[in-house]
Amino acid sequence: MALATLTARVDEKDKASFDTFCSNVGLNTSTAINLFVKAVLRENRIPFEIAQASDPFFSEANMAYVNKSVQELKAGKGTMHELIEVEDE
Repeated sequence: MALATLTARVDEKDKASFDTFCSNVGLNTSTAINLFVKAVLRENRIPFEIAQASDPFFSEANMAYVNKSVQELKAGKGTMHELIEVEDE
């Protein structure tokens, strides 16, 4: 079987942590990458879920709170005040 080289750029700290992890579980980095490639080819997909991290501001509970607050303001149940700006430290 002919071998080919795969080159990928990763953050230096991530690489060091990955190398340490691989070593701790008895693998080298090349073997771990090959396990990933084989899993992708076997399953014909990335072998784990990839999802965008959600912004907690847009959570269902927070949006319900925001909408309730907007309705209260529209109904005149609010107090207007000046915006207080805080300097960056």
